[in-house]
Amino acid sequence: MELPDFMSYANKFSQSDFVEKISRIAKRAGSKLVYAALILYYTLQSKKVSKANKAMIIGALGYMISPLDVLPDAIPIVGLSDDLAVLIYVLKKVWTDVDPEIQEKAKARLSKWFDDDEIEEIHDLFKEE
Repeated sequence: MELPDFMSYANKFSQSDFVEKISRIAKRAGSKLVYAALILYYTLQSKKVSKANKAMIIGALGYMISPLDVLPDAIPIVGLSDDLAVLIYVLKKVWTDVDPEIQEKAKARLSKWFDDDEIEEIHDLFKEE
């Protein structure tokens, strides 16, 4: 799958839209997508992240929020796969900026939406589907 120009979606990102969308789609999206999104969201708030990496994160989260995707979110099963691909791509690029505390904060938030067995899926976050 070729990634879209997710940077063109940077203007779609807002904190309130992110929280609203992630809350609304959590179960349907799955723990991997939600975990990746939360890590990027919390990494964005870190003071030690470069402006270039923050721009990439904002673009990826804006893409996730936008209803205008390569694969519309409403399409069952595959509708969120492009969102996950973009989030994973950016997460790999900024992984050195992700503190263990951020990972733990994201896992703690996951426990509000997912059962333990669903959370287990995040351990192979970078594994290709």
